[in-house]
Amino acid sequence: MKKSVFAVLLLAGLWSCGKKEDAGDLSGIPYSPTSYKLEVPAGWPQPDLPADNPMTKEGIALGRKLFYDPILSVDSTVSCASCHRLQGSFTDNSPVSTGVQGREGKRSSMALVNLAFMNRGLFWDGRVQTLEEQALLPVEDHLEMDENWPMAERKLQRSTHYPELFRKAFGIQHRSEITRTLAVKAIAQFERSITSKDSKYDKVLQGVPGYSFTDDEQVGYEMFFNISKTLPDAQCGHCHSGALLTTNQYLNNGLQAAAELTDFIDAGRGTVTKNQFDNGKMRTPGIRNIGFTAPYMHNGSLKSIEEVVDHYNSGGKYSPNLDPLIHQVKLNAIQKRQLLAFLNTLNDSTFIQNPAYRSPF
Repeated sequence: MKKSVFAVLLLAGLWSCGKKEDAGDLSGIPYSPTSYKLEVPAGWPQPDLPADNPMTKEGIALGRKLFYDPILSVDSTVSCASCHRLQGSFTDNSPVSTGVQGREGKRSSMALVNLAFMNRGLFWDGRVQTLEEQALLPVEDHLEMDENWPMAERKLQRSTHYPELFRKAFGIQHRSEITRTLAVKAIAQFERSITSKDSKYDKVLQGVPGYSFTDDEQVGYEMFFNISKTLPDAQCGHCHSGALLTTNQYLNNGLQAAAELTDFIDAGRGTVTKNQFDNGKMRTPGIRNIGFTAPYMHNGSLKSIEEVVDHYNSGGKYSPNLDPLIHQVKLNAIQKRQLLAFLNTLNDSTFIQNPAYRSPF
């Protein structure tokens, strides 16, 4: 009798263990990802898409959820979206960003717009080359999410819903296969899907019926791109050109005063290249949706577009490696107003209302 009871208990125990093991098995969930083709407007450069992370609707959906979920932070209070909000064109409209426990970062968050087309580094100092690399860093940054990736992976593996989403996006067989590599691939796919291309500026250039510049916007446009021989060159289009309105270069725009190359408060690009002549240089951001992204510059020191125009109009502050394009422009009050009128045509209101970019929660 005792032997039969023991046998029953043993079998029950083995069945129970097998059942627990099966709980992590995802092979019964269909895996049939749908390819996502990124729309590239006429005249735009081809997107920089990695071969090992093709975009799919399932990958983007997973990335969007991870982007908005604070699960990746140590105390589940901060997500990617905490510093990159849709209404701010994926900035947080703060001089510097705030992480867990109210810790202040060192720089202002950059707008996450048209990143699929950026190919010369990310962050203000260009310290990483891909969105996958970029998405790894905030999770373990003490001033941002302050989590360690092994713990973040365990949280995702134990989740009631993420294993299914990872299965549908990447075809994993077991929840233990959820890794940081797949998590950042998904986030990168979502970020690459974020495009802004429907501003008044775009529609005027495309010749869409019913859209034209006002007189002030037209003058501002011509000064911005130095088109007219009778108007001053506002010195904008040299750095903010092309479809993306950026050359993707690293420049010293005269924001920081420095008597010597070692005097910069924030060395920027120089911290990456270790070349002192790169000290004080920052990535030139695209300026689409500029009306939504205040305050401006890497440290958020300029509160309004008017202050930005005044900064460049003044010629900036001295430093040994100040870019030669930064000098006194001397626009008068009317011309500054006209330049501002054009800059506001770069705002894409449909972008910040796009349901595909909103929180899925």
